[in-house]
Amino acid sequence: MGHTRVDFCVSKAGLRHATDVTRQRGSETFVKTTATRLKDYCMNLPPVHGLPHNHELTNSHSYQSYQRQRQLTLGDLLLENRIVFLQGEIHYANANDVVMKLLYLQSENRRKDIHFYLNSPGGSVTATLAIYDTMQMLSCPVATYCVGEACSGAAVLLVGGSKGKRFCLPNSRVMLHQPMGGVGGQVSDIEIQAAEMFRYRDVLNGIISSHSGKSVEQIAKDTDRDFFLSASEAKDYGLVDDILTKPPATEEDDD
Repeated sequence: MGHTRVDFCVSKAGLRHATDVTRQRGSETFVKTTATRLKDYCMNLPPVHGLPHNHELTNSHSYQSYQRQRQLTLGDLLLENRIVFLQGEIHYANANDVVMKLLYLQSENRRKDIHFYLNSPGGSVTATLAIYDTMQMLSCPVATYCVGEACSGAAVLLVGGSKGKRFCLPNSRVMLHQPMGGVGGQVSDIEIQAAEMFRYRDVLNGIISSHSGKSVEQIAKDTDRDFFLSASEAKDYGLVDDILTKPPATEEDDD
């Protein structure tokens, strides 16, 4: 009788387990079947107020454009609008990045303006000249904007923008000066490095003179020491063409 009772209990437990499994599988099947039917039903519904079906929406140009924009960084979005922003000290890494962006925008459209924003204390002379020479080589206009400050080499890039498209923000500043650098080594090496610095000084003064209308002699005199200019002074000096302020509101803006 003991064995019979144990067998009976085991069989009863097994039956209960089998019943639970059957119910679970039945529920899963019901859910899957219901979901499939609901999906088929929704896909066959007529468009509401002209809206496309879901599969048409995912294949539409606007949806694909939205998905693409979600994956873009802020720098990518600025580049799509032909905006290049140089901030901080000018060195080989960010100079190469700016040059690549300028060349890319040139290849995209050889006539449309590039908007080049500067907020920089300056930096490497050779890195600065790499950007400047690229700007002059492009066929598309390069509008330059001083945001905050454009000092030293950044001032050269600011004045090197397309004529009539060089701007300062009202509270920005511009600073011109001679190239700076340290020299060391034996006397003959110091002479070579010093001569190179004098050569770069003449090159930079010539660039500023050609874009501002000031004589090289005047530039050399003014840049003998740090020469700071406010936005209005930079305009009077010929480094920029205008000072940007908030435009008056229009009816379209109000709408």
